Amino acid sequence: MSDHPTAFGDAPVSTDAIEWNDGASLHTVDDGQGVLDGAKALRRGTFAEMIRHLMQLPVDTRGRYQIQKAGDRAYSAAEAEALAKHSDFPVT
Repeated sequence: MSDHPTAFGDAPVSTDAIEWNDGASLHTVDDGQGVLDGAKALRRGTFAEMIRHLMQLPVDTRGRYQIQKAGDRAYSAAEAEALAKHSDFPVT
């Protein structure tokens, strides 16, 4: 799921591996993003930690949040729920 160059100027290496330890942050869906987006984070940690935190929220409120993964993209609550069930999702 990540495309990280092997060295400066090299082509990205595309893999299907999920980078659970990448930095991530929890945001409300409608926080406006923009220049100050980083300051609007409700919580920060690894991608796996943010998924775990989101899964602890009540099911009817999860849709209000999204996870922004560093260098990647935003993941909806539905995507996070699916990733939490992934076979190699870290337990702790």
